[in-house]
Amino acid sequence: MNTNKNKTLIEIGNNIRSLRLSRNLSQEQLAFEVGLHRTYIGAVERGEKNITILNLIKIKNALNVSMSQIYIEREE
Repeated sequence: MNTNKNKTLIEIGNNIRSLRLSRNLSQEQLAFEVGLHRTYIGAVERGEKNITILNLIKIKNALNVSMSQIYIEREE
């Protein structure tokens, strides 16, 4: 996998994990809220899954955050 793509997926996953934990939600609780499997949420948080836009929107809505809170593009 492309290194930049890897970094992006890891960054998004870390942000989702941080936002989820700040709301005291387990992976299982978030998965239930968005209609996805707990293992999928875990893989996204580890940067192992290339999350779809639709699933990203479901997660951002469940966490009640903006897309920019999940992904902030950084200059390299």
